[in-house]
Amino acid sequence: MAFAKVPDSITTKDEYDTSIGKLSFFDGLPDEATIQKVYDNLDRSRAMHAFLDMIPLASVEAMRVGFVSVGCDACHKVILFGDLMDSHSLFLTGNTDTVYVACILNLDKDGPTVIDVPGGAGPGTVNDAYFRFVCDMGKPGPDKGDGGKYLIVPPGYDGQIPDGYFVFHSPTYTNFVVNRGFLKDGKPHFSAALWRDGLKIYPLKSESNPPKMEFVNVSGKTMNTIHSNDFGFFNEVNDVIQREPVDFLDPELRGNLAAIGIRKGQPFKPDARMTGLLTEGVVLGNATARALSFAPRHPETRLYGEESEWSQLFVGGYQWLVDEGTGGRHLDGRTRFFYQATLNTPAMVWKLVGVGSQYAAIYRDAKHQYLDGGKLYSMTLPPNVPAKDFWSVVLYDAQTRSMLQTAQVSPGRNSVRHPDIKSNADGSVTLWFGPSVPSDKETNWIQTTTGKTWFLYLRLYGPLESWFDKSWKPGELIEEASKGGY
Repeated sequence: MAFAKVPDSITTKDEYDTSIGKLSFFDGLPDEATIQKVYDNLDRSRAMHAFLDMIPLASVEAMRVGFVSVGCDACHKVILFGDLMDSHSLFLTGNTDTVYVACILNLDKDGPTVIDVPGGAGPGTVNDAYFRFVCDMGKPGPDKGDGGKYLIVPPGYDGQIPDGYFVFHSPTYTNFVVNRGFLKDGKPHFSAALWRDGLKIYPLKSESNPPKMEFVNVSGKTMNTIHSNDFGFFNEVNDVIQREPVDFLDPELRGNLAAIGIRKGQPFKPDARMTGLLTEGVVLGNATARALSFAPRHPETRLYGEESEWSQLFVGGYQWLVDEGTGGRHLDGRTRFFYQATLNTPAMVWKLVGVGSQYAAIYRDAKHQYLDGGKLYSMTLPPNVPAKDFWSVVLYDAQTRSMLQTAQVSPGRNSVRHPDIKSNADGSVTLWFGPSVPSDKETNWIQTTTGKTWFLYLRLYGPLESWFDKSWKPGELIEEASKGGY
């Protein structure tokens, strides 16, 4: 009787040397030590991927908890940066340039919720509990800046929806709402008053007698809105999984969470072994997220080729797709963005000349070295910066991804907020970054801290064609020779 010859390619060897140690088999069967190693590796790997996949979710949850900590625990209680955001609070790459007003919706408690946006508002957005885009408001939204009533409808709602609203359905109960107002004459007071006098948020069921709006001015106050980078991350994720509808995440993502013990309707109680592996998985996930953020390897991140350190933030667009979805989800792009930033809207991605906003980040100098808070750097913006409304530069702490904390509590420069910025003879602007102010450069200087690393965002509000066709591009960060403390 003839049997098929068994190819070597389908057999398992007796021993393998791997990154997790020696793996041993007897005629294809793993021994006890190998079984333990591969299961530990499987659980650790799942924990790492859960961290990378769930950063958007944990970030919204940390935002919700932070808002509650200052008394904003209902839709009509909103935080307002009436005197602008500064470095006192911990917010992922917030800016010093627009008047934020924000709240968290609880559609499970309130049902369909109305957001009545006044005319003249800047860009506004609603994101769900996984930081997925729900709708825009204000200038990039359907009201086109004229104001209007938006109705955010919860998952599974089958009640009547009245006319007269811009209606959007969210797949989650928790939703993050943020609106931005622009400075007028370099000051925030106009937009702060616009929000206080004109913004209304209330449950539709309370339309005849809506609760009075409460604005909590958090400018200069301390609060944390950043997710954990330790085992606590999984507690944040579990809290969301228990609160939201079971199907707000796809089965693949839910399956990976269930494999490490996070499942709706069940307690999350890992044993000592699993706790150790989950903790190590966070360490690996956090390290990976930092590599993706500050040392991205995908060529698409680079705005101007290999020699430039300027990078874009939305690799894969606001839906994080490879080749419009034919290549699937751009997982690294999604992780990279949400590890360092918040808010997801096509208005920050699409080519909307003169409307919306565009962003560029830089993490290294012209010699491709990380930015050292003890050194002096310069950066030149060529003439005619392509921003109809204004441009800004803000510095961030690489550790917290929040504004760099120095004696200069607003670590940035803004073309309308700082009219004293000096231009060069050709109309370009050179900015300076260092722990001490260079001679005669104070109006163009942003302070750094010795011993701290940092990075920078350039924002363009109302971006113009020369940004999109790349005929205008910002200069690189140049390390300057310091001379006796500058």
